[in-house]
Amino acid sequence: MKPYKQVDEKDLNNIAEFIDRDRLLWAKEVNEEYSHDELSAGQYYPDIVARVVSTEEVAKLMRYASQNNIAITPRGAGTGLVGASVAIEHGIMLDTTLMNHFLELDEQNLTLTLEPGVLLMELADYVEKRGYFYPPDPGEKSATIGGNISTNAGGMRAVKFGVTRDYIRGLEIVLADGTVMTVGGKAVKNSSGYDLKDVIIGSEGTLAVITKAILKLLPLPQKTVSLLVPFPTLAQAIGAVPPIIKSKAIPTAIEFMEREVIIDAEEYLGRKFPDNQADAYLLLKFDGNTLEEIASYYDGVAQICLEQGAADILIADTEERAEAIWKARGAFLEAIKSSTTMMDEVDVVVPRSMVNDFVEYIHDLQKEIGVRIKCFGHAGDGNLHAYILKDQLNDEQWQKVLKATMEKMYTKARSLKGNVSGEHGIGYAKKGYLKESMPDKAIAIMQGIKQVFDPLNILNPHKVCQD
Repeated sequence: MKPYKQVDEKDLNNIAEFIDRDRLLWAKEVNEEYSHDELSAGQYYPDIVARVVSTEEVAKLMRYASQNNIAITPRGAGTGLVGASVAIEHGIMLDTTLMNHFLELDEQNLTLTLEPGVLLMELADYVEKRGYFYPPDPGEKSATIGGNISTNAGGMRAVKFGVTRDYIRGLEIVLADGTVMTVGGKAVKNSSGYDLKDVIIGSEGTLAVITKAILKLLPLPQKTVSLLVPFPTLAQAIGAVPPIIKSKAIPTAIEFMEREVIIDAEEYLGRKFPDNQADAYLLLKFDGNTLEEIASYYDGVAQICLEQGAADILIADTEERAEAIWKARGAFLEAIKSSTTMMDEVDVVVPRSMVNDFVEYIHDLQKEIGVRIKCFGHAGDGNLHAYILKDQLNDEQWQKVLKATMEKMYTKARSLKGNVSGEHGIGYAKKGYLKESMPDKAIAIMQGIKQVFDPLNILNPHKVCQD
């Protein structure tokens, strides 16, 4: 590959012919926030940020970048955790946050067409006010739907409803050479050749730029009830998950947490959790149209939990009680972050039956390496979020400890038949671990797909599977 062209003032003037100058950030105008994502330690400033407002602008920008061999990095809200939206080769950052409009609610086909910059919190508010429901529920509500599609985000409701890919009917995309294309559509079924839509979902902006999405909606459940279930040990809590899954009443969410993370959240929020005395907890949510219907679901699940050793069953059947619990759960990441100087994350997914084995391994690893690791996650689908904390280590010690800890954790996940990422993606930070976890042939196929979509490798270079 020949070296990428650095954006100069002539490029700025050329781009300003089709994107308003006041939506271009150039040189010192580029804010510090554009140099990293939510967790990236390193800083990579783009030469220029283009705040696009239309598919036409994206297409013209991609065409210009292709003709001039300029690296281009798509970016939404920048809430990612693996460096996927960081401009490693500087160049152009394509900011989609102004493309934030709802375009069509089709109540006949139960679909919503919207632009990629719509925030998850805006999406939830829009559809729920109209009696509809978009099930994927990642913890970061200020993320954009485009970013969620790019990582195939999951979240807490995945155990019952699935992940983002299951709710994308169609996409409008712009290819690296500026070609605009629609993949998928409103039709429910499609067996017409390779599914290019599903190739784009989860590709982290390396294959195309998403400019519109058609989402599948469901009718909004009228009621929800949450159960907070304390257990003497995490092994007992995780042991309750398989029989819960096998029961006829599948919860909307099954989360696991340990006492120390709850304490962090209490300190961060300045409010008490309903219970913080047990070593481990399951947090479950059920939905339905009436409280009686939901009670018929959770009665059996509560009995399963008690049979597995639960100390109690705390029922949150009002909005106020449930909010106290879920607000604390939603604050776990920020609470952990505020308790240390720096951190990095391992977002592995293992078979549900292996969650306790992995968490017990983390407990032992903390003692072996001498570093704090905080962990919580989705017990229903085996997706763990483990955060390695720097605390008072100097930079040299931190890099050494971080590398050793991650190597051991990813090796353990592979031994448990797990995968590198359950929902946060690979980006720049985790691509080495992806290559270790997959056959060389599989990586070569991924790289071949990248080559077909982006032969000049200008679109989000050095991410996922590219060196």
